[in-house]
This record gives sequence, C-alpha cells and structure tokens, in this order.
Amino acid sequence: MAQVAVEVPPKGGFSFDLCRRNEMLSNKGVPPPSFRKTGTTIVGLIFQHGVILGADTRATEGPIVCDKNCEKIHYMAPNIYCCGAGTAADTEAVTDMVSSQLQLHRYHTGRESRVVTALTLLKSHLFNYQGYVQAALVLGGVDANGPHLHTIYPHGSTDTLPFATMGSGSLAAMAVFESKYHEGLTKDEGINLVCEAICSGIFNDLGSGSNVDVCVITKGHKEYLRNHQLPNPRTYVSSKGFSFPKKTEVLLTRVTPLQEKVEVIERGDAMEE
Repeated sequence: MAQVAVEVPPKGGFSFDLCRRNEMLSNKGVPPPSFRKTGTTIVGLIFQHGVILGADTRATEGPIVCDKNCEKIHYMAPNIYCCGAGTAADTEAVTDMVSSQLQLHRYHTGRESRVVTALTLLKSHLFNYQGYVQAALVLGGVDANGPHLHTIYPHGSTDTLPFATMGSGSLAAMAVFESKYHEGLTKDEGINLVCEAICSGIFNDLGSGSNVDVCVITKGHKEYLRNHQLPNPRTYVSSKGFSFPKKTEVLLTRVTPLQEKVEVIERGDAMEE
C-alpha cells in the first residue's frame, strides 16, 4: 500500500524563520539591528495586607553605567511610594513636585493622602506634556479604601492592576508574575516574588542591573528595604590592585615675590590771584 502523507499541525516552540531572514539580509549587506541600551525594571504587586514595590538600581547614560546603586523608589506620602523608569531627572522632578502638593493638601485638610489623588496629579501633569516628560511610573499605596496599584505611562494613560511591571526589563519581570502570582500572597511570598521578578529583569535586560530595592506598604506602616538583595556582587579583583595614594605628593614648591610699584604723581602748586 502507498503511504499517504498526513499534514501534521506545527509544534509549538522557537521559530527559526527570522534567523533565516536575518542571514539573507546580512548576505545582501543590510546591517543587523543593534541591541537595546535603555533600561530599568520596576514592578509592583498587591498582597494580603498591602502593596509591595520593587526596582533595580542601575542608572545608565547610553552604553555607560553611570550609577550602580540608584534609588528608583520615590517617596510620595507616608502611605504612598512610586517607582520611576525613563529619564532619571524627569522621574525625580515629577515625583518631588507631586509629593510637595500632597504635603500641602495634608496640611490643608488634616487627612491622609489618597492614592487616587496622587494618580490624578501625576497623570494630569504627564498628559499636559504629551510624552515629552519621559517618566513611566508604578504607583502604589494603602489608604482608607485599601491597597492600590497603578501604572502611569509618559503620555498620561493609566492602568489599575493587581500586579504591574514597567521599564525595558518589564517583559522578563511580567513573565515571572504571570506564572507565579496568585491572590492572597503573604508578605514573605510577595517580597520573594518581587525580588525574583526584578532579578529576571536584571539578568535578561542590558540596562537593568546591580541590586534589588523593595518597599512594603501596609496600613499605617511602610518598610523600605534598601539593597534587599545583591545578586551581582563584585567577585573579580584585578591583580594590579589599582591602589591610589590617599594624598597628592608635592613635587615642587616655588615662591614668587610680588614687587609693589609706587607711582609718584607730581602736582604743580596752585596759582592764587
């Protein structure tokens, strides 16, 4: 009997079609795309009693790592914190401005700041600048209405979610959240999940790196865990040592005296009539 070919549906997995395309384009002289240099990984999730925020600590200037221990979790109010991604100056300026407005509002009303108030102020400011203020934010806090978690995009659009990620390492972090997040997480489970998501961004995104910062916000209490994890310790030390002297040696001392010049102005006697 003749065997009849049966069409089998393709199996799931990695597709090499783009590899063949890239090879064809390379043979034709088309340069390959460059790697992405921008970076940050910021995340947040809601657990049993509040909100947990997390961020990496690498700040970059193009291909240069300019700060290995940058703080990306910004204070907004005693019960509200905000993670920032994008241009560091923009995230710092926007969060400081809104934080001062929330402080004035508390002075005027005598009440605790609401998370939705911070959300409205942030997204209104960013919308006015139509994306030219490059601040992508993850806002979290706990008020009288319970825990809240929001994402704010540079153009002013917002999302309200039980877990959120932003930055160039957000896809790697989101993969961890989507596979392991569930409702009713305990505090320790939430911290471990946030750290795992940030580490996923650190090890899979070129612009994210260094350490893991965590902020736990509950009703009437916040806990800021600075450098909670150090997944990238410096283990290599050069044999040369690179030791620098503590003071600069004086090689030459020269004293140049200054000569005072006195100018004598001769004046004639005044004539009297």
